[in-house]
Amino acid sequence: MFDVDWMGLLTREVLRERAAALIAEACAWAVGMSDQPHHLRSGGRIVTTGLTVGERAAHGLPLSGDEDGRLDLGDARPGSFQDALNSVDGRGVVQADRFDTDVLHPFVHETCLAAAERARRTRPAAWAELADDVGESEADLDDVVRAGSWEAPLRIDAEHLVLAALGDVPLIEVEAEGLPLSLVRAAESVVRAAAEPAEPGPVEDDLAGSLFLAHAAVRTLGAPLPLGPDAAERLVEELLAHGLEADEVVGVLPHLPVEPATADEVVAIVRAAGIG
Repeated sequence: MFDVDWMGLLTREVLRERAAALIAEACAWAVGMSDQPHHLRSGGRIVTTGLTVGERAAHGLPLSGDEDGRLDLGDARPGSFQDALNSVDGRGVVQADRFDTDVLHPFVHETCLAAAERARRTRPAAWAELADDVGESEADLDDVVRAGSWEAPLRIDAEHLVLAALGDVPLIEVEAEGLPLSLVRAAESVVRAAAEPAEPGPVEDDLAGSLFLAHAAVRTLGAPLPLGPDAAERLVEELLAHGLEADEVVGVLPHLPVEPATADEVVAIVRAAGIG
């Protein structure tokens, strides 16, 4: 059993220092949730309630149901961010699970790497000894972090920080707080896509907001990426449900994780429906 407590304490210290950034990322992730169709599991089946998530929250109705969700989130105030986390999307995926994958896990990993870099810089001898204890090279921060197993307990601390700050806050307020950063993240996504030789060129600035909504629609599907042709019809439905116009759907397609055949099918669906 390795004595790595000092490193565990350091990861928690760095997490506290980055708490504001974590809350900001959580708010940015929530943007667009209110515009999505609301779903519940009833009798083992996913059904729509006929309202958007935001409309249901505005009526004071719970967003999560009795047949889904996580026990630790079950006491949520109706319409709150915690309530939204405990709800399900159109495929029955609990939103909290998506949040873990999209935000919590990568943020915690980055935090552990930041702590490792600080440890190597400020405590070189202790860091070298620790790396040797876990059987990894002291120069490879990622391998040492993985071997040290600090991420799992830190995820619990990170989740507690998010829920303490945002759990009871109305979803619409969380979205409003996260809108500026969400647009920054959308723009960063465009820049990354433009920097990859195999990807299409940069998107026009006025499509940045549409691209953000389009990526939210893709996440809502919860399907393996890149999306295959069998997902084309559902993708069109989600893109329109997220507020995109037909011309915007066609415009963002080259920048979405879809197969070429899927893009062709989406265009055909739009044209056949007479909305393009």
